[in-house]
Amino acid sequence: MIHQFPVRVYYEDTDMGGIVYHANYLRFIERARSDWVRGIGVDQNAMREAGLIYVVRRIEADYLAPAKFDEELLVTTRMHKVTPARMTLQQEVSRAGQPLFRAEVTIVCMTTTGKPARLPAEIRALM
Repeated sequence: MIHQFPVRVYYEDTDMGGIVYHANYLRFIERARSDWVRGIGVDQNAMREAGLIYVVRRIEADYLAPAKFDEELLVTTRMHKVTPARMTLQQEVSRAGQPLFRAEVTIVCMTTTGKPARLPAEIRALM
C-alpha cells in the first residue's frame, strides 16, 4: 500500500538560509500519515472516543538533501510491517523524484490512559 501527499514549502518551514528546518520534515510526514489513515477509512476521533490512540514509538531518519522555500515536495508513505502490537511505515520526502529525507516510523496503539493496547483487528486488516 502506497500513499502520496503533496507538500509545498512555506517561509515558516525554513531556517534563516531558506532551507527547510530539519524538524519540519517530521511535520510533513505526520501530515501525510494522518491523510493516509483518513483515506483508508480510519476515524481517529472515533478511536479516541473508544479509548484508543496511535502514538509514534520510534523514528529513524536520514536527511539526504535540502529542500528550499516554495518548492513542491511529495511525501510517499509505504506500509512496511503490521503486527498485532505495532506497524512500521517507510516514508520519503522527495522533490521531482529526488529523495530528500527518509524515515522509518514505528506506530503503536495505546489506551487514552497511557496503557499499551493491540491494534484493532479491523484496522490492521485495512492496512
